[in-house]
Amino acid sequence: MTAPEGTRPTRGGPSAGRGGDRRPVRPPVDRPRRAAYEAVAAVHRDDAFANLVLPTILREEGLYGRDAAFATELTYGTLRHLGTLDAILTDAAGRDVARIDPPVRDALRLGAYQLLHTRVPPHAAVSSTVDLVRAVAPGATGFANAVLREVSTLDVDGWVAKLAPPMETDPVGHLALAYSHPQWIVRAFSEALDGDLGETARLLIEDNERPPVHLCARPGLIDPVELADQVGGAPGAFSPYAVYLPGGAPGDVPAVVDGRAHVQDEGSQLVASALADAPLDGPDGRWLDLCAGPGGKAGLLGALAAQRGVRVTAVEVAEHRARLVSQATRGLPVTVLAMDGREVGADPKLPEGHFDRVLVDAPCTGLGSLRRRPESRWRRQPSDLPPLTRLQRELLGAALRAVRPGGLVAYVTCSPHTVETHVTVTEAARRSGVPVDFVDARPLLPAGMPGLGDGPTVQLWPHRHGTDAMFLAVLRRG
Repeated sequence: MTAPEGTRPTRGGPSAGRGGDRRPVRPPVDRPRRAAYEAVAAVHRDDAFANLVLPTILREEGLYGRDAAFATELTYGTLRHLGTLDAILTDAAGRDVARIDPPVRDALRLGAYQLLHTRVPPHAAVSSTVDLVRAVAPGATGFANAVLREVSTLDVDGWVAKLAPPMETDPVGHLALAYSHPQWIVRAFSEALDGDLGETARLLIEDNERPPVHLCARPGLIDPVELADQVGGAPGAFSPYAVYLPGGAPGDVPAVVDGRAHVQDEGSQLVASALADAPLDGPDGRWLDLCAGPGGKAGLLGALAAQRGVRVTAVEVAEHRARLVSQATRGLPVTVLAMDGREVGADPKLPEGHFDRVLVDAPCTGLGSLRRRPESRWRRQPSDLPPLTRLQRELLGAALRAVRPGGLVAYVTCSPHTVETHVTVTEAARRSGVPVDFVDARPLLPAGMPGLGDGPTVQLWPHRHGTDAMFLAVLRRG
């Protein structure tokens, strides 16, 4: 039986290259590439998340500054462009990437990314990747060298022209390969953008860019201009609390360390503050965050509540995430409950008709934050939608029970998929059993924001607003 490429042992066993073997000893793999390889391998081998494993790997390798930035670029870039890289490697290798031994496959992906998407000289990209393969699968060095040299014969546009189906006959297939997204996600984005393929392409391009880090200057605790000065950044374009971090680790920012600020996408800030600032008749002292983990929106709502004499109840079903919410809201008027938000009315801690404002930041596919979680586009499947949309409807129904008559509910998802947005909110409102009116959400966002559509709901977009693709619907219980 012939072993698959990348699994054949080297001739002479472990000692080959020593003693009587006069072949020169190759230098060890440089640490940034090794760190990137370990992170990519952990994502594919262990279903790890790059944003969780990479910082640990960088710390263990002692990588900082430019080396850490290079390892980060290789890791995230490779994961973002995985679909296109695999199509190119399949052609260059003459076999499906699934038939290549996983360690070799991940090394080749890193090498192909360097060849096609970075300024690393081709000879350096090839030789460094061959060195990496020599370290993880010595029998596949010749194979890796041949494959990468074939990859280097075309630039990325040349490969797309060769491999992608024609735009005229299969626009979704073309965009999926050209911009490295699964076809079902491209189709969902196109539908949410009313079939505008040009705008869909701009969204896909933006998804493949490195996103900036947004900080939230907690109102009453630190002024955003002061925070921007401290970090050398700039105030946000839309949220009055946003600051754009120009570089470095946000965990090293003193205001983040002491709880005066936190990391939060500007779109998340906008939808949370829209609920807090929406006009409301009657009492306004009790707010509810029904799906609070890991605590970013609860932190902003808590800071706003502290200024207004309001109490916030933050509910999170997962105990470890509830602990994160408690940490994120320390010192703020927030009570954290580790329980299922759907238990409104069945648990005295969550009475019906009790709260003035309710936020439902519902669990979703996360298709709106693919630029921040590049591996998730390859893990999510259409089959994930039915259980998620059922949960979304149940949570929104619970929120409509929890809010008092005349009170407001904000339904939020970090996904533009229409079944998680318009379909879910319409169905939940219809089934709620209480009178519900949609509030036009557009005036609740900063004046002058472009591309907010016809209302009453709002869909934010990376390519239009520089935010994650957050959806917002605001409902008033009659």
